[in-house]
Amino acid sequence: MNQAKPYRISKWDVWEAYKRVKANKGSYGVDEVSIQEFERKLKDNLYKIWNRMSSGSYFPPAVRQVEIPKKSGGKRPLGIPTVGDRIAQMVVKINLEPKVEPHFHRDSYGYRPKKSAIEAVGVARKRCWRYDWVVDVDIKGFFENLDHELLMKAVRKHTDSAWEILYIERWLVAPIELEDGTRKSREKGTPQGGVISPLLANLYLHYALDKWIERKYPAMLFERYADDIVIHCRSEEEAKAMESAIRERLRECKLELNSEKTKIVYCKVDGRRKEYPHTKFDFLGYTFRARGAKSRAGGKTFISFLPAVSNEAATRIRHTMRKWQLHHRSETTIEEIARKINPMLRGWINYYGKYYRSQLGFTFYCLNATLVRWAMRKYKRFVSKSKGAPAEWLEKIKQHQPRLFAHWSLAGQING
Repeated sequence: MNQAKPYRISKWDVWEAYKRVKANKGSYGVDEVSIQEFERKLKDNLYKIWNRMSSGSYFPPAVRQVEIPKKSGGKRPLGIPTVGDRIAQMVVKINLEPKVEPHFHRDSYGYRPKKSAIEAVGVARKRCWRYDWVVDVDIKGFFENLDHELLMKAVRKHTDSAWEILYIERWLVAPIELEDGTRKSREKGTPQGGVISPLLANLYLHYALDKWIERKYPAMLFERYADDIVIHCRSEEEAKAMESAIRERLRECKLELNSEKTKIVYCKVDGRRKEYPHTKFDFLGYTFRARGAKSRAGGKTFISFLPAVSNEAATRIRHTMRKWQLHHRSETTIEEIARKINPMLRGWINYYGKYYRSQLGFTFYCLNATLVRWAMRKYKRFVSKSKGAPAEWLEKIKQHQPRLFAHWSLAGQING
């Protein structure tokens, strides 16, 4: 073995890691070097990463912390490593993931190859029809509080690669740089935003919850997307016992159940008569609750427990659309606007329109209103006409080009 290069790390892995990091985009780290700037000396920068990782002399820089709004209010800390550090983390991920992935539970969906959030939503939907009760689990500050010693125990169970273990240990203790420039050390947690963090989070909860449930409660069904967890139960008593058991299990694993957000939910539908304070829950951007449905045979109306876009997700969509300020872009054509925003619209429709699509249609009424305002600014002829004239004009365009805007397949008339 080359003593100067004690670790055999493939240059091809470094190159592949760079391509994946570039595809994921992302902001700059504490060095304020963007991907574009990194690429100005790409060969030298990639060689430097390979050389230092191979020699054992790679030490990760501090992680830039920013705060982003949480769905439930407040702020969530997001850690942004430098571009070079993201590439180094991706090198380890490329080598570690194939070792751990085959062992993960079939109902773990987050950040996994060939798994998705919408798949988890679909599975939860079917199981809510079969089981009356759900434990909606929320772990308090999961990414910030996972225990390093327990995590490294799980890592060593799946790899004996000295360099993978070495660099994961270093990443776990890399300091955080706050927005005011001060730095603080870390004794627990992994930055939410790091390349390696989702894999480490899955590994931690694989042993903290997935394997534990499989071993202690083999008949219990659940869906987990990172730390977003739904557990299905047959009775209220079973749900209460499960919540208590999970609370104790998390305590054993140095984590804490969030008592304010964790709740037991009754999946109330036709034939389920019990009254209960909680009859809905949110999971991966969808709200699950009793909704009207029609049977495929005969079109009979009944009440089922179904997911539809959550109020929080719909609010975020509307907020994003308002930020576009389309009504101020009178210099552009309607076709240019459609080309610009359709990729985003299709993304929302493909995800949030998968189930109970009509609910998503309501979210886009405000976009239609914005397009009407754009038409009023664009075409001065509408100034002297009735208030409904621009809406009628846009409705005619919709009739002739129903696919011009992706959301027109969901909404009703332009004027709502």
